[in-house]
Amino acid sequence: MNTIINNTMKTTLLILLLSLTLVNCSDKKEIITDNSIPVNVTIATPSSQKAGAYFSASGQIETEQFANISTRMMGYVSKIHVKVGDKVKKGQLLININNSAIEAKKAQANAGLIQAQAGFNIAKKDYERFKKLFEQNSASQKEFDDISTRYEIAKAQVESAKQMQNEINAMLSYSNIKAPFSGIITSKTINEGGMANPGMPLFSLEAPGKYVATALVPETEITQIKKGENVEVFIKSTHEKLLGTVSEVSSSSLNTGGQYLVKISLKNDDRIKLFSGMFVSTNFPLKNGVNNNIIIPKSALVKQGQLTGIYTVSKSNTAILRWLKLGKISDDKIEVLTGLSKDEKYIVSADGKLYNGVKLNIK
Repeated sequence: MNTIINNTMKTTLLILLLSLTLVNCSDKKEIITDNSIPVNVTIATPSSQKAGAYFSASGQIETEQFANISTRMMGYVSKIHVKVGDKVKKGQLLININNSAIEAKKAQANAGLIQAQAGFNIAKKDYERFKKLFEQNSASQKEFDDISTRYEIAKAQVESAKQMQNEINAMLSYSNIKAPFSGIITSKTINEGGMANPGMPLFSLEAPGKYVATALVPETEITQIKKGENVEVFIKSTHEKLLGTVSEVSSSSLNTGGQYLVKISLKNDDRIKLFSGMFVSTNFPLKNGVNNNIIIPKSALVKQGQLTGIYTVSKSNTAILRWLKLGKISDDKIEVLTGLSKDEKYIVSADGKLYNGVKLNIK
């Protein structure tokens, strides 16, 4: 009986060992098959382009005319007449802030003006009557002086009442806020029923059409930037290029974190759609020196998430993925700042899937 059990166990173990051996052999055969089939590729070395030296500065796209709209008074928002994306005209009502207290003051100011005007009318008649009497020697100098003084006081009271009325009307304009120019509402930071505070932005308004690019330049480079010089502006999200002209160079960095704000007027290009807030990189030419730039075709690039790279060729003819830092874009070509040397071979195209370590068959 024991002999039979032992034989059965030996048979079972033998079967398991044979199964594992077959699986391992199958896996090895698959790996060998994958590595033994090279991928047909076309390779090249980077071209070198001699160009003027430059440095890059980051910034954003903005409209030439924009405003953060706020109020000078505190109060609850009773009505909002616009929403984000609406086109508005100059003078159009945007928001109402509760102004019951100001309306009460306006009624007082109106009543004060009526009272002052009535007193002025009486004083004016007395003045004109005593003036004639004084000219006819029928009134004394003192009587005429007293009437003249009363007349001037009444005139001043009317002017004071009018100024009070103007002040109330100005306060009402802060509670009934209108668009300062025609444009598009790009943001709204308050809702009906919310509390508006003096200086707190309520809306952002932009005039569409003309766009500018901004750039923050360090103090080591700001002296080389001149108003009126031509620059290249690259949109980071779309890799498109725009041409522009430096229109403003700030002379202070106190409010910009130690860097100097430079504005670039962009030349119109209907093929490129711009939005405020787009991140850009601006290339400013340097006055001295030249660069031998490394240029490759954009079609050779590989993207993985936010990273951009290229497959290079190792000494043993295998693929190696190299991450790059890119620079200027020109048509179908792009500049490589770091990650690739000028005499290094890279893969232009492949007939199969590329990955790190795959064997290559160079055409």
